[in-house]
Amino acid sequence: MKKLISSLLMVCFTLVSQAREEQVIVGAEQTSEYFHILKNKRIAIFSNHTGMVGERHLLDVLLDHQMDVRAIFSPEHGFRGTADAGEHVASSADPRTGIPILSLYDGKDKRPSEESMRKFDILVVDIQDVGLRFYTYYITMCRLMDACAEYNRKVLILDRPNPNGHYVDGPILDMKYKSGVGWLPIPVVHGMTLGELALMVNGEHWLPQSRVCDVTVIPCRNYTHQTHYRLPVAPSPNLPDMKSIYLYPSTCLFEATPVSLGRGTDKPFQVYGHPNMKGYDFEFTPRSVPGAKNPPQLNKTCYGRDLSSLSDEEIWSKGLDLSYIIDAYRNLNIDDHFFRGFFELLIGTDYVRKMIREGKSADEIKARWADDVARFKEQRRPYLLYAE
Repeated sequence: MKKLISSLLMVCFTLVSQAREEQVIVGAEQTSEYFHILKNKRIAIFSNHTGMVGERHLLDVLLDHQMDVRAIFSPEHGFRGTADAGEHVASSADPRTGIPILSLYDGKDKRPSEESMRKFDILVVDIQDVGLRFYTYYITMCRLMDACAEYNRKVLILDRPNPNGHYVDGPILDMKYKSGVGWLPIPVVHGMTLGELALMVNGEHWLPQSRVCDVTVIPCRNYTHQTHYRLPVAPSPNLPDMKSIYLYPSTCLFEATPVSLGRGTDKPFQVYGHPNMKGYDFEFTPRSVPGAKNPPQLNKTCYGRDLSSLSDEEIWSKGLDLSYIIDAYRNLNIDDHFFRGFFELLIGTDYVRKMIREGKSADEIKARWADDVARFKEQRRPYLLYAE
């Protein structure tokens, strides 16, 4: 019996050890890899509520180790991650530490001012992205990289996994549609971490005037692009869980239509509907809530579909799925009143709207961008830090 118990304990110990070895370790947790880089430097950080090192925020960890943190840059939704999408976030100070939170828009061209850039020597980037061209955190990073390149400031990226990093899908952005929701010539789902994307931005000379930024990346450990990493912290108010994050590439397109995608409900990006849609049993009513103060179709009963019962595997197998927006388009039957100009900024090209109006299926449209996906996969390969 003692031998049996001893054997079972050994098996359990081995399994626990393997689990620890295989657990993803994000860049910020590897302090021995970057503390020496930050020593005796004036530091700014680009982060928000997702920049956690275990149970503590990166800012607190740096201050506890007597690092000279001079400033914070925060993205859309603010440093604490509570603001609505696109809501103005003013410069302020972190109430816990008193560190100034600098506006990213106090200079020209939506970039920090010279006064802001003179406050630090090195910018530390630690923020959880979700791997979509229209998710704005990477755009903020690129603008900061451009400012750092101009003012000869170093950038240190503490990498984090991409929860949608296991595939690439969607058309490459036609740069005539470059905007605040699409800044680089990449597919809708690019399948890269912020660290990899920053290396590609430099390598492809995508910054204005072909500037190159001095970037160092601290990669994640025990991560590949086939790792289905579940985020420990919701990255923004309307992406509360993994179901929303996995459906986001497909349902975000409803932002450019009158159809509600569930903002103001407990299933944002997991449902879609409209008061005039017919033939559906499912209904929901958007309300004003924190993070969605004035959602589309506020206080109106909407009829449509609940996608929350789809398994993760079903969502992954479909990738960027246009069938939802095609379904709503055909059901409402309002033709040009369905799509707004914002649609091209999100999808990144002009042919998708045209093909939907022509009655093409989701699969037919996806076939149109297959070459984009194949070309981008080859283009990005030199910059990948993790196995595909």
